[in-house]
Amino acid sequence: MKALEKPSVALIVGPTGVGKTEISVKIAKLLQTEIISCDSMQIYKYMDIGTAKVTKEEADGIVHHMTDIALPTENYSVCDYVAEASKIITDITERGKIPLVVGGTGLYADSLTGKMSFEDNASSDENYRKELFSLAEEKGADFIHNMLKNVDEKSAFAIHPNNVKRVVRALEYFKVTGVPISVHNEESKKIPLPYKTCKIGFIRDRENLYNRIDKRVDIMIKDGLIDEVKRLVDMGCTRDNTSMQALGYKEVIDYFDGKLTFDEMTELIKRDSRRYAKRQLTWFKRDESIHWVNLDSIDSTDDAAKKCADIIKEELS
Repeated sequence: MKALEKPSVALIVGPTGVGKTEISVKIAKLLQTEIISCDSMQIYKYMDIGTAKVTKEEADGIVHHMTDIALPTENYSVCDYVAEASKIITDITERGKIPLVVGGTGLYADSLTGKMSFEDNASSDENYRKELFSLAEEKGADFIHNMLKNVDEKSAFAIHPNNVKRVVRALEYFKVTGVPISVHNEESKKIPLPYKTCKIGFIRDRENLYNRIDKRVDIMIKDGLIDEVKRLVDMGCTRDNTSMQALGYKEVIDYFDGKLTFDEMTELIKRDSRRYAKRQLTWFKRDESIHWVNLDSIDSTDDAAKKCADIIKEELS
């Protein structure tokens, strides 16, 4: 009996500000398909400007899934994302289309396609997590990083001490399961991938990308980012909410609290956005299966879309 073929999924990834939104809509039109957002902050309602969420005009009739599905006061995890997005992939493929997953959140993209396993809620301990964050605040990031080194040296080597969230997660996972998260991740790599994938990464020359990011921050502020954050704060959002850790939002809250001037806030958002773009590229460039497309070397967005659609058709046909 012939084995059933895996569903086909196309992914468009890349750093913030590179131009994924416009071109992905054009690709979706060429493929006659729908888009699944792969952005950990666009899932939240009422966070439109700061997350550069696709507008109705930009979507141009293309259905976009996985945006506006959670309240900004909720904690929405990668587990939740994969569970919901997987259902949507099944629905789209059953209608004879190739789902187009678009976004810059590498953890979500890798978890969805099975390249990286995510830990479910059974491996969580909220009280211990809070205790670790308190320790990090009281004694410093290096203190809890050394705690991790004592139980999972491999993870400690892979995770920067300043990435407190990932250090805490690794310690929490070890406490609950008794298994180093590095061992869990290695075992997860042996699990067969659920989809046949074609991955395309967008890049630009660094100077141009950074200029685009700076310009986009100016436009976001002009379009009402500060008022958007004020509405969220009035709704009860605080800096402790995961949603308020998004680029642009935490800096505006610091502006409200008098910790930053307007100019300092603006420059900090730009700087942090550029640094985030660099981290995104570092993440994605570890994946040797990605077809990289330099948008600065292509004449138009139409040409870029056609090039990507051709790659997808050839690889997934």
